[in-house]
Amino acid sequence: MTIQINQLRKTYNPESDFPVHAVKDLDLTIEQGEFVAVMGPSGSGKTTLLNMVGGIDKPTSGSVQIDDCDICTLDEKSLIAFRRDHIGFIFQDYSLLPVLTALENVEFVMQLQGHDEATCRQRASDLLDEVGLESQKHKRPAKLSGGQQQRVAVARALAPRPRFVMADEPTANLDANSTAELLDIMQQLNEKEGTTFIFSTHDPRVIKRAKRVIVFEDGQLKEDRRQ
Repeated sequence: MTIQINQLRKTYNPESDFPVHAVKDLDLTIEQGEFVAVMGPSGSGKTTLLNMVGGIDKPTSGSVQIDDCDICTLDEKSLIAFRRDHIGFIFQDYSLLPVLTALENVEFVMQLQGHDEATCRQRASDLLDEVGLESQKHKRPAKLSGGQQQRVAVARALAPRPRFVMADEPTANLDANSTAELLDIMQQLNEKEGTTFIFSTHDPRVIKRAKRVIVFEDGQLKEDRRQ
């Protein structure tokens, strides 16, 4: 699956005297299996871009074509289904459900997809093993460290086997060891399963690992390099 972004624009408060042009007429292509870091200063439009590509936010104009589907034209019900089946999200604040255990948080999206209980439980358990949380599966988020919660968030994002994972500053609250271990996990999954990762980040450790770096400034593409 290829992401083709054409003339994408997001303007907040467009009718006001002070509209905010968060993303300006962006053209960009991201191929299946890429490991991409989108970097830039705060307010440059990184998170807005990820939210539009991930179908969380609607653009003011332009299109986000994922294979044969322009997700900008989908109604809300179709967009929810598309996100559920094709796109995983890793948020800076983890966004775990506090009343569910780590295992239940990872199972949740698969349950929404309609998989049976045994399938959900097995895949969730396997993913938590893979991210190093074998002994933490039955703990709720409040009982886990920040690094452990982020690992649960990674496992949850990958559980429904998405083709793309959008990660918004996923290492912002992690120490050096947790960051390195988390990036190792995501790189392995990228290489083993062909999952595309798109990071919004300031973190030089993420940027160093990326195979492609997109530099954003004032809502515009300033640099696009492979490394």
